[in-house]
Amino acid sequence: MPLPRTRGTALRQRLAELRGPDVPAKSLDARALAALAANPGCARRAILDGAGVNKTALASALGSPAAFGQSQFALTRGNAFEAKVKADGGAELLRLVHEKLDRSAEPPADARVPDLTASGPQGRTARTELELREAAAHPGAWTLLDHPMLALDVAGSPAFLEPDAVVVHPDGGWTVVEIKSFPLLDGSADPAKVGAAARQAAVYVLALEEVAARLGAEPDGAPAPQVRHRVLLVCPRDFSNLPAASAVDIRKQRAVTARQLARLTRIEDIADALPEGTCFSPELPAEELTAAVESVPATYAPECLSACELAFHCRARSRQEGAVTTLGRPVRAELGALTTVEEVLAAARGEAGDPGDPAVAALRRAAALRAEALEAACR
Repeated sequence: MPLPRTRGTALRQRLAELRGPDVPAKSLDARALAALAANPGCARRAILDGAGVNKTALASALGSPAAFGQSQFALTRGNAFEAKVKADGGAELLRLVHEKLDRSAEPPADARVPDLTASGPQGRTARTELELREAAAHPGAWTLLDHPMLALDVAGSPAFLEPDAVVVHPDGGWTVVEIKSFPLLDGSADPAKVGAAARQAAVYVLALEEVAARLGAEPDGAPAPQVRHRVLLVCPRDFSNLPAASAVDIRKQRAVTARQLARLTRIEDIADALPEGTCFSPELPAEELTAAVESVPATYAPECLSACELAFHCRARSRQEGAVTTLGRPVRAELGALTTVEEVLAAARGEAGDPGDPAVAALRRAAALRAEALEAACR
């Protein structure tokens, strides 16, 4: 549900202050949302993404630059491949959708490819919804939306998302299409990359479901369009530039992403808890900027290294504090109330901790077994 106008305006002004004067907001894309949903307890990432802070520039200003991202070559290759897939009014793309997802329908001969040009993200979002409504009102035809714009409420703040394509089937169903530059080798791709694409597509599906719900609530009595939970992943075939496709069921990723996004603390609550005058502008002196970032609690885990630009900064701070989260979430879960390495070692030595705590008992048993093994080895 969108924020009331006055409340939403105040929040936008507050988020603009957090970015810094005259600093443009960095849009929150589906990849960032998927990463945010994977770590919903991290208030630091939530407020930085919600405020549109450029975390790459922020990490560099903190002295811990991000070490991941696509190369310019990969971006150029990906754009060229996408243009090839969508050439001739998306004929090849629609053929793949028909072949992999909807063989029972008539082949897509004369598909609609509406112009989605509009001013600003709000205008493009409204234009996309208008074209989806138009397609729903005229079933029986194929429609291809090239780079539509969708909006999704995230912790009280709107995020504008741009999938590669959305296809409207003759039966009125909607399918998300993800076009990636990694190859399909013998019909399969790297599972980690497919999983990341599925999590990204799940974000688009959630945004489309909100549009479908609005169309279904209109007074004309028409049922809400069906957002299909099988998305089409289009990649180069083997080592060529020829497109191949695979249908990916993202029901699990959709459910997990929806649940994790719902757990996010509202961005306005995080902003209200910050000290007055807090600003995350990379132009600030290093000491002041570090204090501003540290004023927001972070939840670091090793998985952050592949998903967040601030991961190296947060890892360094986590190591300085001796937090067990640096060892991974499974280890953190096993240690229960023991949150630092110092507490863990003290419990293992019998110097601290409740003997009735299963984690403490297991640590002491492990320490005793280690001592026995070392004693036996020294004989």
